[in-house]
Amino acid sequence: MKPQEIEDLSFQIIEKEAGNHGLDDTHWPVVRRMIHTSADFDYLRTVRFGNQAVQKGMAAIQQGCQVFTDTNMARVGIRKKEITRFGGSVSCLMSDPDVAARAADHGTTRALAAVDLAADQMNSGIYVVGNAPTALLRLIQLIEENKAAPALVIGLPVGFVNAAESKEALMALKIPYITNTGRKGGSNVAAAVVNALAIMADERTSPETR
Repeated sequence: MKPQEIEDLSFQIIEKEAGNHGLDDTHWPVVRRMIHTSADFDYLRTVRFGNQAVQKGMAAIQQGCQVFTDTNMARVGIRKKEITRFGGSVSCLMSDPDVAARAADHGTTRALAAVDLAADQMNSGIYVVGNAPTALLRLIQLIEENKAAPALVIGLPVGFVNAAESKEALMALKIPYITNTGRKGGSNVAAAVVNALAIMADERTSPETR
């Protein structure tokens, strides 16, 4: 089978097993791709969308926003074709020398230091957290202090320490966010969310403006 045939068949299986999920045509493509990436139907009941998250995310991509990720795994997993078509870019600052220096100087994680370095650049962009709760918690702090203003936060850190808690803190903000309850998440799932948004942003743009 060709790759597209495999994906199409996978989506058919997901549609059948998901049944009457109750999600509309704005939210279902995001959740469906999360399930496709993880084979985990729990996302049907745990995903949370806040403050017109999908619409804001698509608009940001269509306006050529920067997408920042907390891991290179998420960066690599994000489709670049649609994002670059609109003039956007995808970056991960984890390997930046300044990030390593900041982390060492302040005794913090590189994921947290990367958020600090991106703060001035992320306005109207999308910040994607698929691994490090420390990154999400720091981003929340900067947003509360009006030091960062992303168009959308995708917060899907995975793990046992502060993963669920950081997502709860994100959901308390009055900003566009896509997250889930509980410990599950990961860079691959976070990348899948961006991919769903990018595909929809491209599909819902008139051919004349592509």
